Amino acid sequence: MSEVRSKDIERAVVVLRNGGIVAYPTDTLYGLAVDPRLADAVRRLFAVKGREQGHAVPLIAADVRQAEDAAVFDDCARRVAAMFWPGPLSLVLPARETICTDIAASDGSVAVRVAAHPIAHALAAGLGFCITATSANLTGRAPTSSPAVVSAALGDRVDFVLDGGESPGGPPSTVVDLRGPQPLLVRHGAIAWDRVLRSIE
Repeated sequence: MSEVRSKDIERAVVVLRNGGIVAYPTDTLYGLAVDPRLADAVRRLFAVKGREQGHAVPLIAADVRQAEDAAVFDDCARRVAAMFWPGPLSLVLPARETICTDIAASDGSVAVRVAAHPIAHALAAGLGFCITATSANLTGRAPTSSPAVVSAALGDRVDFVLDGGESPGGPPSTVVDLRGPQPLLVRHGAIAWDRVLRSIE
């Protein structure tokens, strides 16, 4: 990352620590980051997107250790993580009490992944905890890979747009629930379901 980019990351981390909202690129589309431990920031995130509370918000971690600070991993989850992370595979696991209850689903689960995008990784690493990864758009509108579209759509609703240029785009992350005796596909995405199943066999 360039010196300018490093300064942008530092600024974005300060925004997050102060309860603000940062738009940033992931390995698929642009997302919105807040610190999921800060209740006021999480409530504001829902308000900015025009989204009702009670809908789970996915997380991005810098590494597996950080992911385990937000979710409870078993041996199976660690094997799958080792196979596909960093990359566009989100694992649904029991949420830890370190994150706000509004981030988790009603059944106490949370989806987490380690992103391959260097800016997403640096943002979570700089905060020292997972960041939210909900798409950077108003609820009901299409997500985007363009920072210009994010700025036009959300404007001053967010505190900082971390402009990393166009994100790679493509399908969203695959979401897999690993809490039960058998893995469940929650959402088709960038990683084929049969590849995930083979990693668990």
